[in-house]
Amino acid sequence: MNVTVPVTDLCPEFGSPGADPVPWERARALLADAPLYRVTTVRPDGRPHMTPLLGVWAENAVCFCTGPRERKARNLAVDPRCLMSVGDDRLDGAPEIVVEGTGVPVEDPDALDRIAQAYEDKYGPAVTEPTGTWFGLAGAVRGAELLVVRVVPIRAFAFGKAPVFSQTRYTF
Repeated sequence: MNVTVPVTDLCPEFGSPGADPVPWERARALLADAPLYRVTTVRPDGRPHMTPLLGVWAENAVCFCTGPRERKARNLAVDPRCLMSVGDDRLDGAPEIVVEGTGVPVEDPDALDRIAQAYEDKYGPAVTEPTGTWFGLAGAVRGAELLVVRVVPIRAFAFGKAPVFSQTRYTF
């Protein structure tokens, strides 16, 4: 899969004087390492729907899975626009990252296997051990029992925190 490197721009009007942009590699690493994500989808009536969930960086994008009858799956079937965000909601520390994109179902068995492996590698015993909270998740991904979604990025933002606040925009 081709690696997409976005155009990176600092938005100086929204940051501290002298702030630097957050490099895409740092933002991508924060996306990959986040233990929990927030996905926001659009309800048929236009209202947002947000939920926290597990996710992985795979297939050159943030990926998540959901039950086919869950609200977010039904929303994406009508309107594939979505957001994925990560961060700890503090004023200092690592930047908050928001990815705006299109939720695309993953159906290719090889891609599903890579995504399942990414869940196993990232979440370890919680996914791989029978006593784990999410045991069976990787098998359900491999077996296409869940809706697996790849968020194809259109643009993303990194919001730098104290002591130097910044806003970096990435355009894909």
